[in-house]
Amino acid sequence: MPVDLATLFASMIPVALLAGLVGLDVVSFPQAMLSRPIVGATLGGALAGSPEAGLVCGTALECLALESLPVGASRYPEWGSSSVVAGTVATVGTTEGGLPATGAFAVAVVVGVLFAWVGGWTMVKHRQLIARFARPRLDQLAAGSRNTVVGLQVFGMTADLARGALLGATAFLIGVPVAEAVHANWSLPENVSRAVVITCVAGVAAAAVWKDFHAISGTRRLFLAALAVGTALVVWGA
Repeated sequence: MPVDLATLFASMIPVALLAGLVGLDVVSFPQAMLSRPIVGATLGGALAGSPEAGLVCGTALECLALESLPVGASRYPEWGSSSVVAGTVATVGTTEGGLPATGAFAVAVVVGVLFAWVGGWTMVKHRQLIARFARPRLDQLAAGSRNTVVGLQVFGMTADLARGALLGATAFLIGVPVAEAVHANWSLPENVSRAVVITCVAGVAAAAVWKDFHAISGTRRLFLAALAVGTALVVWGA
């Protein structure tokens, strides 16, 4: 991992680009679930050389993301870009088995949550920017101008790519040095550290599932079916 400013900024560039691309998937394109935390963090970890650490971090963030459902015009965390960086941060000081170091793991989860909420705010600003760009062109849009529609689409996607990349760069420049400092000074036992993080994220996930059980018809049957299929796949793979 980076140890000086030159290396830090050089390492930031590919992470920022990946964060921008994954951030596009949230709303703009292609909406193929690439922006889910478990996917984004694994990609970020793989980019940094440890997909296992990214996967562990992404699993924790996915449990937290269950609480927020991106529906319509509601404001929600932008997990895509932040998860990429969180997966990268989780690779600081990885163990021999590829698992994240306990201190870096805790920092990675915090970075993922914090910048997911910042990302949600940037998405609101992005929509406002598109509205300002489209307002003077309402007549052309009403007339069905192909060039105007295409131009608006390209502008919106380009701005969204830049938004995600800038968010990723900021999170990386903050998260990696903090993770390195925490990793160097972390004194809590490994089992205690991981237990605290896992208990917190499991509690949030359980609350989200419990809420869905009582709010959405058929959720319990689907949950039990998915649990059965997943367990069967794990047993079969073992």
